[in-house]
Amino acid sequence: MKELKEDAIKELKANLRGGMIEPQDAGYDDARKVYNAMIHRKPRLIARCADVADVIHCVNFAREHDLLLSVRGGGHNAGGLGVCDDGLVIDLALIKYTRVDPQGLTVTAGGGCTWGDVDHATHVFGLATPSGIVSTTGVGGLTLGGGIGHLTRKCGLTIDNLLSADVVLANGEFVKANADENPDLFWAIRGGGGNFGVVTSFTFKLHPIDTIYGGPMLYELSETAEVMRWYRDLIKGAPDDLNGFFAFLTVPPAPPFPDHLHLKKMCGIVWAYAGPLPKAEETFKPIRAFKKAALDLVGPLPHPALKGMFDALYPPGLQWYWRADFVKELSDEAIAQHIKFGNALPSMQSTMHLYPINGAASRIANNATAWNYRDATWAQVMVGVDPDPANNDKIISWTKSYYDALHPHSAGGAYVNFMMDEGEERIKATYGSNYERLVTIKNKYDPNNLFRVNQNIKPSKK
Repeated sequence: MKELKEDAIKELKANLRGGMIEPQDAGYDDARKVYNAMIHRKPRLIARCADVADVIHCVNFAREHDLLLSVRGGGHNAGGLGVCDDGLVIDLALIKYTRVDPQGLTVTAGGGCTWGDVDHATHVFGLATPSGIVSTTGVGGLTLGGGIGHLTRKCGLTIDNLLSADVVLANGEFVKANADENPDLFWAIRGGGGNFGVVTSFTFKLHPIDTIYGGPMLYELSETAEVMRWYRDLIKGAPDDLNGFFAFLTVPPAPPFPDHLHLKKMCGIVWAYAGPLPKAEETFKPIRAFKKAALDLVGPLPHPALKGMFDALYPPGLQWYWRADFVKELSDEAIAQHIKFGNALPSMQSTMHLYPINGAASRIANNATAWNYRDATWAQVMVGVDPDPANNDKIISWTKSYYDALHPHSAGGAYVNFMMDEGEERIKATYGSNYERLVTIKNKYDPNNLFRVNQNIKPSKK
């Protein structure tokens, strides 16, 4: 890093509409926080970018001063990669706008939007696009990593619905990336993360999805083996309209959960049926016939309500430790390990989820986008979560041990949005046969690796 002179910082500040926060400023400690409170990084500068011009100024400044650069959208990244030590944070939170075209069935969202912002804008038109599980997740991070959510089996990944993006490149140039303009860049940002530039705007395809039929069904932990075996067979042949992810959980001590289940460890499936509502009850007849659930909260509800269902359980500021894998088969041996660790959940918010990524998402070729595991059945994630840093050793130990026990049963790589700092070989395993093409595109658009605070694809020239 070159020496940062006050005159240079002063000039950058003068060029920003959004403003700059430095360590001596009163709001600094709040401004450097991200969703995962286990992350404690101290950047030299935090730029609150108000528009594309601010982003261009910041990218140029970081490049010219050889300054470490990170980009923060919603701040939800598992490894806290939206913030860096001693560098410059480009904070996109102020670039928050949505524009819905109900006739053209598209929505455009600024790089600072969360999925709650997008759902709010689209739902009034009875429309939706595939996104995540929690509405406070940022649009940018989730999209660039792939985008798994409640609508994956029906509509594909979020990147399968991305039509165009506005990108500020490492050289400060502003470009569009879509099927016609910079198609190589468009290929790379669909799963390749933030390696190729700062995405200031996304345009997505919309689907006529309004009220869905969904929610959690919970079962006793003693029934886990039976439930998991039934679920693995069901989801492989389920209609695309039906999505459901398996979870271990501790029942929150709050409505709508009944008092007698509060703080009880259970297993369950969170369902989302996005087909015609008149067919919902018929679709769920065999599901309900399989076994009477200890709690069945599945029914009609607005799509954004399902997305916001877990927001209160996972507010910003908790300690998080993540591990993940893609999974093709859920063997009886793997189920036995799941049961062992599901019984040992170390805290109320710690959990394991198996998100299905078959259905529509699986019918796109592995090399059609940077996202390489179209042939997997689930994206598996185990997370140790707790509000108290004093419990970090406990939640980290549980998560690592759980991952170590299940990794031999995995497909190899992992969903990048669920990864922490796990090394270059893990990144290569995640991108597989797409990795070398990503390196070629990185060489073209970011040969000096300015954008490296991410699951980094290193240019071969660096």
